[in-house]
Amino acid sequence: MPFSFHLPFHFPLRADGRALSFLNNSLEAWALALAVTVLAAAAMLFLRRYVLRHVAANARKAETHIDDFIAAMLSRTYFVFIAAFAMYFGSTFLDLNTKRDLFVARVAVGALLLQLAIWGDVGLRAWRDRLRLGGDGERRASRSVLTFMLRLALWTIVTLMVLDNFGINITTLVASLGVGGIAVALATQNILGDLFASLSIMLDKPFEIGDFIIVGDVLGSVEHIGLKTTRLRGLGGEQVVFSNGDLLKSRIHNHKRMETRRNAFVLRVAYGTSEEQLCRVPRIIREIIGTKPNIDFERAHFFRWSEWSLDFEIVYHFRSPDYILHMDAQQDIFLDIYRRFQQEGIQFAHPMSIVRLGEPVPGSAAAGRPAGAMPPGPSFH
Repeated sequence: MPFSFHLPFHFPLRADGRALSFLNNSLEAWALALAVTVLAAAAMLFLRRYVLRHVAANARKAETHIDDFIAAMLSRTYFVFIAAFAMYFGSTFLDLNTKRDLFVARVAVGALLLQLAIWGDVGLRAWRDRLRLGGDGERRASRSVLTFMLRLALWTIVTLMVLDNFGINITTLVASLGVGGIAVALATQNILGDLFASLSIMLDKPFEIGDFIIVGDVLGSVEHIGLKTTRLRGLGGEQVVFSNGDLLKSRIHNHKRMETRRNAFVLRVAYGTSEEQLCRVPRIIREIIGTKPNIDFERAHFFRWSEWSLDFEIVYHFRSPDYILHMDAQQDIFLDIYRRFQQEGIQFAHPMSIVRLGEPVPGSAAAGRPAGAMPPGPSFH
């Protein structure tokens, strides 16, 4: 059976006995539509208030910021859009012609699109403000640019959808924007490449201000991360400027994020060292390195006969990324090794070559020459 609803009161009739009407709908139908509109608006307002209260309560307990974003977005739900939705619900109880029904539907869809755009815009701005609480000025500038681009894309898409919703042909407009965008992208492809590389650095964070990095044969500390370039302060004091696009194409070594430093060096002992002394060398190294703070000894081995030395390889790990502290510890180790070797009588090797001269063969030309005489040379006439 069709749905029917009767109001508890009646409207006056015309002189001919027919009920009063407006736009082909009786006053009773209009009153019903108005009642549905008011109830729908009240229900949506109550739902918004309930959800906001519930989300705010969860935001105080949760460690993430998602609830804060949702609360900020829902707080920007405007009454004019709620009224538009409520009027659409009320219009379903009226007998409207096709044109009026289409207009009401378009208004409701347009209001929905605008409200979604406002929610998205508020969420993006809340995300930007949250990121601004930390980081340096250059990163905050990159985040602001990224947020602006996302907001611009959001409002452009929503505007086109609203125009299309009201029956405006946007094909030509979209085509014009596409051709113009391609032309601008081709003209500024290097700048846009560096800009997107800056956004990639901002989001992925391969390095930050103050990190010591190696890019190719360039070593330095990161001094500035801009929209187009990144600047390093080299070891010689000079400033090295990289474009962000070229920088991301390179292999980057970030020493700031090093947790431990592995150090390996070779100790060369002279030939002629006794077997007993050679056996004591690994134990001496272990005793020296094992007593140093923040150092993990790994191994010490006699591993090679060199042309002029007996080689020991030593490996240890320093539990700090600080280069100065690492060099201080290495210096202490080397000095202790030198001191112990002097006490044990172990000689360090140094490059040398031995040339042995044999006795001249009897009967040779060299044996018949007096000492100091030069060999005969060619004669010219």
